[in-house]
Amino acid sequence: MSEPVDLVVGGMTCASCAARIEKKLNRLPGVEATVNYATDKATVRLPQGTSIDDAIATIVATGYTARLPAPPPTVETGPAAESDADTLALRQRLLVSTALAIPVTLLSMVPALQFDNWQWLALMLAAPVAVWGAWPFHRAAWVNARHGAASMDTLISVGVLAAFGWSLYALFLGDAGMTGMTMELSFSMTAGGSTEIYLEVAAAVTVFILAGRYFEARAKSRSGAALTALVNLGAKDVAVLRDGVERRIPISELLVGEVFVVRPGEKVATDGVVVDGSSAVDTSLLTGEAVPVEVGPGDTVVGATVNAGGRLSVRASRVGADTELARIGRLVEQAQTGKAPVQRLADRVSAVFVPIVFVIALGTLATWLALGAGPEQAFTAAVATLIIACPCALGLATPTALLVGTGRGAQLGILIRGPQILESTRQVDTIVLDKTGTVTTGRMTLLGVHPGPGSDEAELLWLAGAAEAGSEHPIGVAVVTGATARLGTLPAATDFASAQGFGVQAVVDGHLVLVGRPRWLADEWQVDLPADLAETLAGVESTGQTAVAVAWDGSARGILAVADEVKPTSATAVAQLVDLGLTPVLLTGDNPTAAGAVADQVGIREVFAGVLPADKVDRVRALQAAGHVVAMVGDGVNDAAALAAADLGIAMGTGTDVAIEASDITLVRADLLAAVDAIRLSRRTLGTIKANLFWAFAYNVAAIPLAALGLLNPLIAGAAMALSSVFVVSNSLRLRGFRATAE
Repeated sequence: MSEPVDLVVGGMTCASCAARIEKKLNRLPGVEATVNYATDKATVRLPQGTSIDDAIATIVATGYTARLPAPPPTVETGPAAESDADTLALRQRLLVSTALAIPVTLLSMVPALQFDNWQWLALMLAAPVAVWGAWPFHRAAWVNARHGAASMDTLISVGVLAAFGWSLYALFLGDAGMTGMTMELSFSMTAGGSTEIYLEVAAAVTVFILAGRYFEARAKSRSGAALTALVNLGAKDVAVLRDGVERRIPISELLVGEVFVVRPGEKVATDGVVVDGSSAVDTSLLTGEAVPVEVGPGDTVVGATVNAGGRLSVRASRVGADTELARIGRLVEQAQTGKAPVQRLADRVSAVFVPIVFVIALGTLATWLALGAGPEQAFTAAVATLIIACPCALGLATPTALLVGTGRGAQLGILIRGPQILESTRQVDTIVLDKTGTVTTGRMTLLGVHPGPGSDEAELLWLAGAAEAGSEHPIGVAVVTGATARLGTLPAATDFASAQGFGVQAVVDGHLVLVGRPRWLADEWQVDLPADLAETLAGVESTGQTAVAVAWDGSARGILAVADEVKPTSATAVAQLVDLGLTPVLLTGDNPTAAGAVADQVGIREVFAGVLPADKVDRVRALQAAGHVVAMVGDGVNDAAALAAADLGIAMGTGTDVAIEASDITLVRADLLAAVDAIRLSRRTLGTIKANLFWAFAYNVAAIPLAALGLLNPLIAGAAMALSSVFVVSNSLRLRGFRATAE
């Protein structure tokens, strides 16, 4: 089976069109296809021996058009203007039809305006609307008929032509063309015999449907605006250094390995590594993180972030489609083109909806005639039944909510891989959290300085920091970073030596300084801790922190406490996960003391410590075997298997590629609060989908019987049908107001 291929499908006008194309494609041997009405795309997975041309030919044979998509929009080309042109043409058709339909409707419904022979003026105004204005519906209905199918356009076309045709009959063959004929407004059907015309129905219904289609098209465009916004985040050009000369070139010409300059206030052109300069980089546009990140030589930066401080020189590591911004865009688009399981029912209903409506309309006509009603009454009820029925709202219920929800998530640094993930977030009751890099920062930090008798904090840090300056061990780096932050520049050390895994020694300001494990100082240097420092050591280790002893001139002088620091937001995030009905579980390979200390600090009661990578999978499966639906949050290679095994895998975007690939949701922000937002947004999106489907179903269940019973004028039916689609799309657009917890 090949990788999925996207096709742009033309000519779809309702959900039943998408259902028909999907059914035809899936009949091809080995083909798996999903057709999305909201995005006008078909995602097709082909077996060996079947070409994409076969899929295109199948769609064309069904009565629609299909083509491979144009190259993805860039900041240079901008988004494709095709949909904008279609929307503009629809707007022009709507405006002309509205201008002609308004006087027809007023003349037909306000007796005071009905001068002699007004009906002939109404005919001249209504004819262009019923023919030209409704031409998209007539054309689509004809195409469908040629292929033995029916769609929403068939209902509209038949309804408009029936109303217009009856009016022609009444005017030319009946009594409606006589001078002095009058009509009155009625919300239900009327019984005027051959003196009753429905020109206002043919014109107004066309306008209502065109208006619904226009606002629907605009809303669909707005709901996909987040993806366009992501594309437009990137820089358009870049100042690259070539042969020592700075040149401004289009971003598309930048090559991997080239060094480019980012001045204060400019966007970082692409992903890379800082080679010179230091600054604060604002990542909020891409990750939603409000606090700028300090970067310097050796630090990585991501394209589309903004340089908020000094001048940076950056070596490009990824360009074009390989960048983080492009990867995010692909993930968002993939999520928007899929279907949630809850949508499958709506698809099945839409596929059979139109034939059922025709049967109901014919049954309505026959029943009224059998009950002795006049043909005009039977006709009115049948036309209202045709016009009121609308599967469009059903078809838009899921994709529009997905477009808005996943797009808003991308703006907040939450990437949802597919719509099926939404169902998982609703069912999850247990969330397993990796400790290092997820709950904690993932790097050692100097947390405590405890001088002994005869020394003070400044002196202890001064000498210990200088001695550790030559060390690459994470603990040594933490000591140097902490000392530099508090004291500034440290003195130079000489005669540096490292005992791997135990400690370091160096001469600083004439003092032989030892920094390392207390046992190493005692065994190798015969330096024992005095009673007060031994008590301090025990207290530090009881909290799960790592204790480092410092000695000089043959005597122990103090204790430094180093640990992987808990992120400031972790405790708040854990509390909010509990509020969402989830039971948090801490899972780590660290020792029980350190794990217990972190768990106590953030409010987690259930802890699994000393767990190997393979054991993490076993722990997840054990929870599942106990009846729990498990989410897993992690960031490392050792978390990948557990992320894949969990019912819902959530990866920190700062983690490894393998962890991200194994996950269902990727958090661009390295913040556990983003996991809370991901679950909240997913649940909100799923709730919106279910609300849309409920109201779409309820609308048809309630409206069709009213129309069949003669309680709805076709004019009112057309307005209600158009409004149902607009309601569903508008409800989905409310997701744009979703706010992150930290906002």
